[in-house]
Amino acid sequence: MEKQEAFSHWKQQSLRKADVSKKGSVDEDIEETVRLINQQERYFTTSSCSGRVIMINETLDSSIIQKQNCSWLFVTHQLCKPDDVFAALKNATGDVVLKFEPFVLHVQCHKLEDAQILHGVAINSGFRNSGITVGKKGKIIMAVRSTHGLEVPLTQNGKCLVSQEYIEFLVQTANRKMEENKRRITRFHSCLLKALQKGDCAHDAPSKEQAPSCVYVRRRKRKDRSRKSNCSSSEEEHSDSEPELTLLNDH
Repeated sequence: MEKQEAFSHWKQQSLRKADVSKKGSVDEDIEETVRLINQQERYFTTSSCSGRVIMINETLDSSIIQKQNCSWLFVTHQLCKPDDVFAALKNATGDVVLKFEPFVLHVQCHKLEDAQILHGVAINSGFRNSGITVGKKGKIIMAVRSTHGLEVPLTQNGKCLVSQEYIEFLVQTANRKMEENKRRITRFHSCLLKALQKGDCAHDAPSKEQAPSCVYVRRRKRKDRSRKSNCSSSEEEHSDSEPELTLLNDH
């Protein structure tokens, strides 16, 4: 009962929080999926992105944290055009990188068995880099991820390094990846609906035939036993401390 109460508390806290992303709201392509997950008693989402093409003007000082010292020249969660890239490059002052970042979703789960259900859905939908982490405070996070990203440098110190023809090729490549990403999102939503319908009458642990193929890797405990009870008080967005248990794909 205590575990259920703790999970309910975490869920209420998370869903009450304001969206602090640059966009400030859930992306349109995954709104229905996020809503469906959050309607389930044993799940809630902690962060998400439907996938995007983005151009970042990175700092010239590699010693500075990149996330805090870069500007976004262009971003879209839909297909992009070469003209969008050319226009953004006019504002380049440092090292500009064009990226395609695929769909990512972090879901906190009540039980490990619940996370395994989502993990199986993600793998079957093409998100092969998905995995589960269990934190020291018992938070179970299932991350939906894939590896079909793209990252290409376009300028150095504001000077373009590639031709117009190559940029047009990159845009075509990024758009193909975006289209595939959208197909995988559609598959994920469809598989999720089926899994939830099955799971409604099977809240217990899945059978050996149903359980997804996976490998558990337990991290080594620190030799300094005195630190065992000294847990960090600052909570990360997707885990409450360094994971004690990691679930990896067995492929």
